[in-house]
Amino acid sequence: MMVENLLRNIGSDFFTGVPDSQLRPLCDCLMDTYGIDPQHHIIAANEGSCAGLAAGYHLATGKIPVVYMQNSGEGNIINPAASLLSDRVYGIPVVFIIGWRGEPGVHDEPQHVYQGEVTLKLLEDMDIRPFVIGQETPDDEVSAVMESFRPLLAAGKSVAFVVRKGALSYSKKLAYQNSHTIHREEAVRHIACAAGTDPVVSTTGKASRELFEIRECSGQGHQYDFLTVGSMGHASSIALGIALHKPGTTVWCIDGDGAMLMHMGALAVIGANKPRNLIHIVINNGAHETVGGMPTVAGQLDLTAIARACGYPCAVRVNTVDALDTALREASKRNELTFLEVLCANGARADLGRPTTTAQENKRVFMEYLKEY
Repeated sequence: MMVENLLRNIGSDFFTGVPDSQLRPLCDCLMDTYGIDPQHHIIAANEGSCAGLAAGYHLATGKIPVVYMQNSGEGNIINPAASLLSDRVYGIPVVFIIGWRGEPGVHDEPQHVYQGEVTLKLLEDMDIRPFVIGQETPDDEVSAVMESFRPLLAAGKSVAFVVRKGALSYSKKLAYQNSHTIHREEAVRHIACAAGTDPVVSTTGKASRELFEIRECSGQGHQYDFLTVGSMGHASSIALGIALHKPGTTVWCIDGDGAMLMHMGALAVIGANKPRNLIHIVINNGAHETVGGMPTVAGQLDLTAIARACGYPCAVRVNTVDALDTALREASKRNELTFLEVLCANGARADLGRPTTTAQENKRVFMEYLKEY
């Protein structure tokens, strides 16, 4: 269905969410209509924050907000849904629009499979009534369902439209760009070269896909890398756990700006522990690149200043390949917790592949390699 028809049926004028590739038509429509407008549309750091923003909007206006997200974000809304929004607590109504990755019977990446199986059950367990929208769902059925939802919303309950692959469409496909010149894959290649045989933890999305292909093209094995294909925002904490328990080796973390923002409290914990053997690199293109390029707030922030405030003794920002190489060499010799922000352009190769090994295989060879340290 056309996304404008869905939004017309819902009738809200405030939207907050975390972008999802399956909801690309919705995200493009909201960006095309509102851009980033605090009165109407905010891309938040994580889905739990979206629930809080939605609650504040309802408290201030008495109207019903919309929260959009990928189904992987359900875990982040469990606490606010159960202890804030619930009609057994404050009774704050929200309409959720959720992209259904890993739907049973539909091929998807391994990190989405189990999440896809429990998507509807989690909503039901949170007392959020779902309705599934597919490619064949007629507009009038969605309209009728929305009308049936209104008494629930009036009673302080939340509801959800769960969107199957290809179910939504929008007439435009927006292009998102910035002025930076380093390509992320180029940055990842230079980082992998600098890391040598040190263990690397890479974040969710295209950075891990690029790292995998870089190893393939260079004829290297994949034992050096833990590819955090799911669990967005936790790569730096995984790297911290490894660094603390393998103090004799340097651990590199390739993070993304959207992922870092999602669970930014990890910066404070890393900074407080100050592992000398951890190099934390954030590739900042100010965008949720993997799901379409919608903006993050990281393009407006000084991430190095944030890292220093969190206790990182050294924090550097670079925007050229030469500066990146210099910073990587210095970091590898420093023997001190280091934060490196790399300003990168949007975009990736159209033929970028995905890891051909399973998550379990990745874990096994990585753990076997770590035993050598």
